[in-house]
Amino acid sequence: MRSSSLSRRLLAAFAAVLTAVVLAVPTAASAAPSRGWNDWSCRPSPAHPEPVVLGHGLFANGIDNFLVLAPALKLAGYCVYSTTYGGTTFAGDLIGGVGDMRDSAADFGAFVDRVLGSTGAAQVNVAGHSEGTTVPAYYAKVLGGAPKIKRFVGFGSNYEGTSLLGIGTLARALGLQPLLDGVGCRACSQFLPGSTFLNELNADGTAAAPGPIYTNIVTKYDLVVTPYTSGFLDAPNATNIVLQRSCPLDFSGHVGLAVDPNVVSLVINKLDPANAPRPICVPYWALGA
Repeated sequence: MRSSSLSRRLLAAFAAVLTAVVLAVPTAASAAPSRGWNDWSCRPSPAHPEPVVLGHGLFANGIDNFLVLAPALKLAGYCVYSTTYGGTTFAGDLIGGVGDMRDSAADFGAFVDRVLGSTGAAQVNVAGHSEGTTVPAYYAKVLGGAPKIKRFVGFGSNYEGTSLLGIGTLARALGLQPLLDGVGCRACSQFLPGSTFLNELNADGTAAAPGPIYTNIVTKYDLVVTPYTSGFLDAPNATNIVLQRSCPLDFSGHVGLAVDPNVVSLVINKLDPANAPRPICVPYWALGA
């Protein structure tokens, strides 16, 4: 009964939030403060003792990337938090994720510590989109953050790099890779397969760290993380899900995953598989590469 009721409430929330997103098309500035999350007075319930910390993608920020997921997590009973890392000199926190991902991972770790200190929780759960999986993965494995993370759920995950729609590969082939750094996107060159950063992250054959329980949700229609299997983790504590195998009529691309109700449902399920509702599957046509 609890699961059925919560499922109906989640579906209603998805519809309301998606309608609001379509009608309002907010920017990071107009969306601040975040709507219902980043509540520093929130105290985790016994049902959900781990607060959820969200990681955003490349060129995104900690608000706009989660206008669908964060309210749904709040509705499901979680304390939810997000921040923006890797901002630009010119746009500040409006456009994040472009700085050196090592620095972003350190900033993400400091934010996790702030959440733990505020909530009194022993661990957090992490949910991230795109670079919002790479940065927390580096924090967990390389910077020693793994003991602070219980569950790690990524969508549009990226651990082994991407050609970034071919632009990065072309720049490297022409000897123009330094230009990616020169325009202020250090993270862009770090995402190129074989970069020093990715070699460091995958030094022992996987980006997974012992301890956290990883779930990765990818879409075969992803044109940004190419191949989409770059979002897989080869580790005993990792589960990899191709969205179309669980929901064949979902045609979401990389960007569309952030507003996909089926993905939000999967994230909530994997954060609490013993008690959360079963994932939904509705035909969904999301825009986005």
